[in-house]
Amino acid sequence: MPPRSSPTARRRRLANALRQLREEHGLSCAELGRRLGWSEAKVSRIETARVGVKADDLDRLLEHFHVPEDLKEKLTLLRRQAGHRGWWHSYTDAFPNWFHNYVGLEDGARSLITYQNQLVHGLLQTDDYANAVIRAHQPAIGPEEIDRQLTARATRRATLTRTDPLLYWAILDEAALRRTVGSTDIMRAQLTHLRQMAALPNVTLQVLPLDAGAHASMGTSFNIMKFPDAGDPDIVYIEDLTTSQYLEEPHDIERYTVVIDHLRASALSPEASDSFITRLADDMA
Repeated sequence: MPPRSSPTARRRRLANALRQLREEHGLSCAELGRRLGWSEAKVSRIETARVGVKADDLDRLLEHFHVPEDLKEKLTLLRRQAGHRGWWHSYTDAFPNWFHNYVGLEDGARSLITYQNQLVHGLLQTDDYANAVIRAHQPAIGPEEIDRQLTARATRRATLTRTDPLLYWAILDEAALRRTVGSTDIMRAQLTHLRQMAALPNVTLQVLPLDAGAHASMGTSFNIMKFPDAGDPDIVYIEDLTTSQYLEEPHDIERYTVVIDHLRASALSPEASDSFITRLADDMA
């Protein structure tokens, strides 16, 4: 089976290829823009995948760089594939605008490692838990909007159970498991669901106990995504209430990789985590 890649991941791959072409020719974004009659901002938006590349614009870029025919065909095909609509485009009203790009990247990732300090990660949430989270974040939301968001979240969660599932490693802080979201019954069902998901062959779950003490990511949850194509660099993703941040520089990736390695070493083993979650659910009963 060929590696899975979402349109968002393809657009990012094309953007990286175009940036590399510019850098190989020793041009700044401003200089390339002047040569093509574009603004520096337009070049930057294309190279950061904030916008797609129009066919005519891609032709101009490839002609300017005298790209050989085989590479031109490859990049042209990549542009067409990047224009396909992913499943998340059907839920533009159910996800925040700043979250659409993340969902597309997650859908095309080969693996995802996450640390969550206050909340069960979205890929592991039950509908009842997610419902309570939505209501807490959006107190004025109506029932139809909630149902729409829950449907979108369920579709997103399918990334863990599809034919070519995402390789997923989650480290959940004990605080996220002890916080009663919704009700005790909802939390007990959520804990049971965590154990069921952890039994999947592509899922690893660890609990970082409170008695592990201080660590390098206190106060900050984050994700590290890796992609099937060697040309797609890793991404560190961080979000808050209204915005998100993508870190792609090698030194940032290295820093967060070191942090996640320390967290995995400090957390309970997957087997001990399962026992811990079982005891916690029993205590709630």
